[in-house]
Amino acid sequence: MILVDNITKVYGAQKALDGVSFSVQRGEVLGLLGPNGAGKSTLMKILTGYLAPTAGKAVVNGFDLSQQSLEARRTIGYLPENNPLYPDLYVREYLKFMGGLHKLGRRLNKRVGEVIESVGITAEQHKKIGQLSKGYRQRVGLAQALLHEPPVLILDEPTTGLDPNQIIEIRQLISGLGRERTILFSTHIMQEVEAVCNRIVIIHQGKLATDMPLSKATGNASVEKIFRELTKK
Repeated sequence: MILVDNITKVYGAQKALDGVSFSVQRGEVLGLLGPNGAGKSTLMKILTGYLAPTAGKAVVNGFDLSQQSLEARRTIGYLPENNPLYPDLYVREYLKFMGGLHKLGRRLNKRVGEVIESVGITAEQHKKIGQLSKGYRQRVGLAQALLHEPPVLILDEPTTGLDPNQIIEIRQLISGLGRERTILFSTHIMQEVEAVCNRIVIIHQGKLATDMPLSKATGNASVEKIFRELTKK
């Protein structure tokens, strides 16, 4: 699970986040929405241990990030907005390297094969990452996030650069993973919210604007209307 408790992040005179609170339970796929500059990426960096909050508390899978950062990060699969990869490594080589960092041991080769198949990069696995299209590089980033079978997934714009067919496949993958994991992901695509999420949180100007459940009955047109109303000021 994820607990965000009154998180504030200040840069100089600017409040990137201002007293944001919500939680995400196992089996939930939460869409984190907000206009550019709202504080979404800052919040995700706090939840993954890359940044410390100025005030408040972040807990992931029962670990307080201020005191148990390493333990928390071991339970997280993270795909950042700017997907950092090693372009000179081959896909399978890179995933084996990442699996070694996660100390997968005897499970390494099996897990690498499983994630390669699950994100649809079987035909690309023997290519260098630098030779791949942006969409396939995004898939490699998602594969590394899944490699150690984390109970919590934090995904920042996971379908960036994918073509329409790839987007559908990744959405289906996220939906399937969400049945047994806690997933928080950000997106600007309202159709993606409708297809994948069962709840949304909207952040505007660093503050929590709304936290609401999402069902098929709600419809993405309503989500888009709510988003526009809450972020127009």
